[in-house]
Amino acid sequence: MTTTIESPAENTQVKDKRFKILDVVIKKNHSRQDALIQVLHKAQSTFGYLEDDVLIYVARQLKLPLSEVFGVATFYHLFSLKPSGAHNCVICLGTACYVKGSSELLAKLAEATGLQQGETSADGKVSLLTARCIGACGLAPSVVYDGKVCGKQTADEVVKKVTSWLQG
Repeated sequence: MTTTIESPAENTQVKDKRFKILDVVIKKNHSRQDALIQVLHKAQSTFGYLEDDVLIYVARQLKLPLSEVFGVATFYHLFSLKPSGAHNCVICLGTACYVKGSSELLAKLAEATGLQQGETSADGKVSLLTARCIGACGLAPSVVYDGKVCGKQTADEVVKKVTSWLQG
C-alpha cells in the first residue's frame, strides 16, 4: 500500500493566486535552477516574506533540494523568513558605522523599546534589523528608515523615530 503525502504548498497553491505570480517568473526563467535568487525575490515581494510553504513550492518547481533553497534564503540578509513590521529600522553595523557608534544606537534603541535586532514588535508596527554594511560609510553612523538612508544618526534621533512609529 502506497501513501502519498501532499505538501502544504500544494494545498495552498489551489487557493492562493500569489503562487500563479511565482509560476510566471519560474516559466519566464525556463525553470532554471540558477534563477533561484530571482524567484525568491519575487516570492518575497509577493508574499511579504518567505514562509515555509513558499520555500517548499520554489524547491519543487525548480527541482532543488529544500535545504539549498532554505540555505540561500537564510544566507542573504535581504530575505526574511518572518513577516516584517509596517515600518523597518535597519542599523548599519559596518566598520565605519560601528566605529562611529552604531552599537550604541542599537543598545539605546533596545533599551527604549525592548526590541532586539531581528525582532518585530508584538503589534507588528516596527521591525528592528541590522546590516553588515549599507554602503554609506561617509555618513556613519547610518540608519535606514523604511528604505530611506539617514546618516550621522544619534541615539536620540533613532529612539525618537522608532518610538513615534510604535506610538502612532
